[in-house]
Amino acid sequence: MMAGFDDALGVIGLSAGYGGRTIVHPLDLAPVAPGQVVSLIGPNAAGKTTLLRALAGLHPAQGSVRLGDRDLLRLPLADHARFVTYMPQSLPQRVALTVLETVVSALRASPVDGAIGSDQAILARAMEVIDRVGIGALAMTGLDHLSGGQRQLASLAQALARGPRILLLDEPISALDLHYQLRVMKLVRELAAERGMIALMVLHDLSIAARWSDRILVFAEGRLVADGPPAQAITPDILASVYRVAADISGPPDRLHIDLRDILDD
Repeated sequence: MMAGFDDALGVIGLSAGYGGRTIVHPLDLAPVAPGQVVSLIGPNAAGKTTLLRALAGLHPAQGSVRLGDRDLLRLPLADHARFVTYMPQSLPQRVALTVLETVVSALRASPVDGAIGSDQAILARAMEVIDRVGIGALAMTGLDHLSGGQRQLASLAQALARGPRILLLDEPISALDLHYQLRVMKLVRELAAERGMIALMVLHDLSIAARWSDRILVFAEGRLVADGPPAQAITPDILASVYRVAADISGPPDRLHIDLRDILDD
């Protein structure tokens, strides 16, 4: 069921960094409504991952991050994690747990709807998520025996099992083949609509970001330079300014075709 608009995500004056450096400069975002999928794009070192980690409570940050009437940055990390789940680019490599065990652990740590349930119910729920991601055949395989792409899918299953209100995905399709890239994007959109979940993800493929996102945030040097529907946020002028490339863009708003023509001199 769709959550109410009072549970929108609001970001006011958020800044974050580490090592004495400010990576994300003060950022204000118009509310992100439940069910929306938002993609963060921009060149390397633009501050996208730092922003996700700040939203997840994993980096020191100043400002306000509100979910409805809750200021998430003021919550203890354990309470913060009840609402927000962060999926990094990869899981730790030397983990002996199976895919099923990692998802079961996630369910026990953050039971959906606040109910842990019986062991049988937990296993059934875990397998439901694993199957929906498309890796049922890998359920009993150890994470240390998976390819990079398989590990990304296992990490996604673990994140989805937590039933977050806000799902933060850092390059969730970077190691996947074309089939699973589309499968993951379709699944995130479906679950966002079904659960009223807000999904924010870092993507490098602009065509995929445009196809599957309600809204695009473009970052450069730790600052937000564009924010809007794909056709408004991905334009030749913005690509020239942010990426230093010349591009032609055509097609309807939900099927933008981006033709990269050349690099631009600095």
